[in-house]
Amino acid sequence: MTRMSWAGLISAVAALMVFAMPAHAAATAPQQPLSAVQCTGSETTTYSPGVVFRPRNISLTTTGSFTSCLDTTSQVTAGAYAETFTLFAGCNNLLDDFTGQRVITWNTGATSVITGSGSSTAVLGQVITTFTGTVTQGLFQGSSVLQTITLPQPNTLKCLTTGITEATGITTLTLT
Repeated sequence: MTRMSWAGLISAVAALMVFAMPAHAAATAPQQPLSAVQCTGSETTTYSPGVVFRPRNISLTTTGSFTSCLDTTSQVTAGAYAETFTLFAGCNNLLDDFTGQRVITWNTGATSVITGSGSSTAVLGQVITTFTGTVTQGLFQGSSVLQTITLPQPNTLKCLTTGITEATGITTLTLT
């Protein structure tokens, strides 16, 4: 076959494949573009009373702020969350796994309720917490969630005295 014949044959096969495609293939294509949201910010956690070695009931207040968000489909540019809860903990078991909900209020006034679970590890003087889940209500419902929070590792000397009362660090959030 000549060079021209091969080109003609390839064009004919390509055209045949396009026209022979089942009609249901087009119907199953997504109707809306997939949303991807990436945010960065900070989180502060306060402990009352301070966390000491001996486990006891501790009230935790967590406030987070996403000051920079990139979103492919909406007007979201920032968000925030705040939670207060109690747990039985001491300096030796702050890294236990957990489950829960987080409500993010976006700069647009819309909210996203995230249901998920998390775990923490101590790495090179930092506590890194990973929270994964799904947006179960509100904006971005159905999206998968990955939030990572990096806080300075507790000062063990404070565990012997007044206790650890606060930690502040960076956080990232990805919704897909």
